Amino acid sequence: MTTSDPAPTAATPLRYTAFSTDPNGGNPAGVVLDAGALTDRDMLTIAAELGYSETAFLTRTEARPEPTTTAAAATETPAETEADPTTPRTYTVRYFSPLAEVSFCGHATIAAAIALAERIGTGPLAFTTPAGLVPVDVTPGPDGRLRATLTSVEPHHTPAPAADVAEALALLGWSADDLDPELPPGYAYAGAHHLILAAATRSRLADLDYDFDGLAAFMRARDLTTLQLVRRTSADTFHVRDPFPVGGVIEDPATGAAAAALGHYLRALSLVPARATLTLHQGDDLGRPGVLTVDLDEHDPRIRVSGPAVPIPDPAG
Repeated sequence: MTTSDPAPTAATPLRYTAFSTDPNGGNPAGVVLDAGALTDRDMLTIAAELGYSETAFLTRTEARPEPTTTAAAATETPAETEADPTTPRTYTVRYFSPLAEVSFCGHATIAAAIALAERIGTGPLAFTTPAGLVPVDVTPGPDGRLRATLTSVEPHHTPAPAADVAEALALLGWSADDLDPELPPGYAYAGAHHLILAAATRSRLADLDYDFDGLAAFMRARDLTTLQLVRRTSADTFHVRDPFPVGGVIEDPATGAAAAALGHYLRALSLVPARATLTLHQGDDLGRPGVLTVDLDEHDPRIRVSGPAVPIPDPAG
């Protein structure tokens, strides 16, 4: 007599990669579409077992329409009282790295939205995250593949103190001469906190070998999720890398939250136009290339980050 593995359920972790259409590119994320019965310990255990930089855990939040008392409403059929398909479907979302919960994760948001859309259809979603409400819209791209666009919480930034910059450079093994003077160091937030440091050359960015434990301690003391290391290659194109030791990961291959923070930082310092589309290349130096699209709107302080996501084959077969 033989037994088979249990059939997958909505609580079974899914594996997706975001910001790439190649399962071997972009940033892998775990996605659990129904985490309602999971405890915090369960979620941390699942995230650690998957080993990705983050896993998103979703719980559906039912939207309740306002009661109506009109005679017309009393005679409507069930089909007539269905929710407007343009109304966002709402979920509570939590994010766990292998070591701890994080306030927001962009690539896991993109992955979760596309995983949902493949099952319930495209359109708007509303994710209530620890950082706040994050609207997400999933639509087919020009190539027919699904793309998700997240809209960040309201961002902010502050200059980085010279002492913080000096300490971070020492932990990275960089010198002050390794920085691009046209992009000053700064802290930026669009759902999670990041220290932005711009490299003077592409080769400096490519050579990343840092003090893992020391940088993790530096980041925990300042509530940072990643360092966003940047090299500008044209007016609207950047190569980026994101050390993530606080999550137990040497480097994040494609970081949507940091991309949103960078977009705000660049606009706030007038380093890009108030309305712009930026292209961020990330993961090339890890052999997992991905592309993040960042849209800025002069009439909206929030930042939009877009990209595709595709399933990753289960390594267990």
